[in-house]
Amino acid sequence: MSADLLVRRAARGATALRGGASWRPTPYQVFGGLFWLVLVLASWRVPLCCDAGQHAAVVERLKDRLLHPLHPMADLPGAGSPYYSPYAVAQGAFARLTGLGGWEVVRLAAPVNLMVLLTGLGRFVRVLAPARPWAPVFALLAMVLLWGTERAWWSGYLGLMSMTGNLGYPSTFAIGLTFWAWALTGTRTDSGTGPDSGTGPDNGTRTDSGTGRMHYGGTGRMRYGATSVRYVGPSGLRGLTGYAALGVLYGLVLLVHPITSVAAALGAVALVAGRQRGWRGPVAVRWALTAGTALATAACWPYFDVFALPGDTSVDAMHKRLYAGVPGQFWLALLGLPALWLRARRSARDPLVLLFALECLTVAYGWVSGHYTYGRILGLTLVPAQFALAVELAAPRPWPVWRRALGAAAVAGACTGFLTVQAGAVVPAGFAQPPHWPTYEWAARHIGPGEVVITDGYYAVHSLAGYGPNLAAPAWPDAALDEAERQRMVADVRAYLAPGSSRALRAAVVRRHHVRWLLLTPRQQAPPEAVVVAWSPVTGEVLARVGHGRGGAAR
Repeated sequence: MSADLLVRRAARGATALRGGASWRPTPYQVFGGLFWLVLVLASWRVPLCCDAGQHAAVVERLKDRLLHPLHPMADLPGAGSPYYSPYAVAQGAFARLTGLGGWEVVRLAAPVNLMVLLTGLGRFVRVLAPARPWAPVFALLAMVLLWGTERAWWSGYLGLMSMTGNLGYPSTFAIGLTFWAWALTGTRTDSGTGPDSGTGPDNGTRTDSGTGRMHYGGTGRMRYGATSVRYVGPSGLRGLTGYAALGVLYGLVLLVHPITSVAAALGAVALVAGRQRGWRGPVAVRWALTAGTALATAACWPYFDVFALPGDTSVDAMHKRLYAGVPGQFWLALLGLPALWLRARRSARDPLVLLFALECLTVAYGWVSGHYTYGRILGLTLVPAQFALAVELAAPRPWPVWRRALGAAAVAGACTGFLTVQAGAVVPAGFAQPPHWPTYEWAARHIGPGEVVITDGYYAVHSLAGYGPNLAAPAWPDAALDEAERQRMVADVRAYLAPGSSRALRAAVVRRHHVRWLLLTPRQQAPPEAVVVAWSPVTGEVLARVGHGRGGAAR
């Protein structure tokens, strides 16, 4: 055979390896795309609730003053507030450019955040199991369904029901970035061995020499006929620039959602400890560069000092509830423990096993120490078990009896989780639905931007600031405001609204906090000096004007 013919055949083969016109979507691209569409529509069909008012308020403050925003909920300075992250600043800039309000921007963030989350998940699972194309699909199903039989509704929880409410939150974006960071970390380590790594006997890779059909291996190597071809992709980028860029990504997670960064850092440790082979000088320098760049990125952010947050215990008490619901909210995720045990038997350094152990220790530390905020990583603590189960069930057939039994248990668990808790997220009737909170547009149209409102209604306290007004007492602790001072503000609001309060006391509170408005529940009576302006036929709440206050003019 002539040399020219060999060159032409080699060229055709290289073109085929690059895909050409024969591209086909992977199972995850198909099912992930459908999931993205369904969940975005599901999240848009219900009113935003809960923490959404806080995040909308952050956007409103940045929209008003992008470089020096005030406190998210009060007529106070906002310097040092961790809510002013790069994510929030980008939202504020978008709101200034488009003229959209905080609520609209938070809602529009949902499809973007979900896309980051889904692409990050797919990339990370492909690093764990490159030879199993169905593994990302199973990982997605396990992540959203294998929780428990009681509702778990917290920011950063990735159950199907919870995601309908928190898709627009910074926590969702941060978790998506975390999956991307883990994936890129995994590609920069030496691959381990095992059934899903592409180096063991059960890697799902095969070669049909007779047909010349190409199949994928798991270590950055593609096989075509009897020839093995090394390809250069993202996993082959070993320069210092790539490690520095990875550090920027981890630093961004730290700034966007500090508590999620704890899980992100644990994942990085687990991946490097589990997959990196050999710690020669250059290897240590590269990972040190990643860690140093992450810290430097966080340190350079001008809006708040992220390194001061570990000493802030003001939010610990409110997170104690996280631990009370663990058994009922999470027990279905235990179906992934057999898969983790199998991985541990194959290698004690398996990254998912190490990550699960580290996260459990961190959650336990939060309980023992009283720093209950560390319980916020409980949602991500389930991920190693869920993903290990998905990878195990994506193994090529035929299956042994034990794997069939594990698959049957997983299907039963997913159906149980869907029918008891998660179905209402996507099925509009017949199942428990996401919370339906009232809106406060009816009140906001009378209140000028920045004007101060006294209210203690649960929905109003958590929602009203998202339209632009300030509260006399913020609903949430914030590093920008001393917690003792916030409690004094709360006490002033209670004193004002107390049935036996005197007119002199009320006048003093109005002057002290520059109050302009009252938003009263149906059980509260408007004081004689208040002028009723509007009321809600849905909630029965009354908006009344008092004092002169300060801020923008009424709209």
